[in-house]
Amino acid sequence: MKKEKRIKRDEKILRKFIEVYCRENHLKKGVEEYKDGLCKECYDLLQYSLNKLYNCPLDPKPQCKHCKVHCYAPSKRKKIKEVMKYSGIWFIKHGRLDWVFHYFF
Repeated sequence: MKKEKRIKRDEKILRKFIEVYCRENHLKKGVEEYKDGLCKECYDLLQYSLNKLYNCPLDPKPQCKHCKVHCYAPSKRKKIKEVMKYSGIWFIKHGRLDWVFHYFF
């Protein structure tokens, strides 16, 4: 039960961080929306991340940034780091420390 709760929380954070990144870097610049309010690139990144999240072989599942086994492909790992960094700074600048708190703890 605790593992499921953690995964749901991680999914919520992933969705929110990718949503902010996409809106600010793609949709506002004219990239066409694909699904769920995201462009194709960000939607694919979200699906890839959720697949990795739900199929993590480790128990208990650590936060991905603290994991010893990196299951993300190098290009996806680089992109998700970029997304998390950008969105984390965006949330801080916009007074949404609650989302940053969730990410770090």
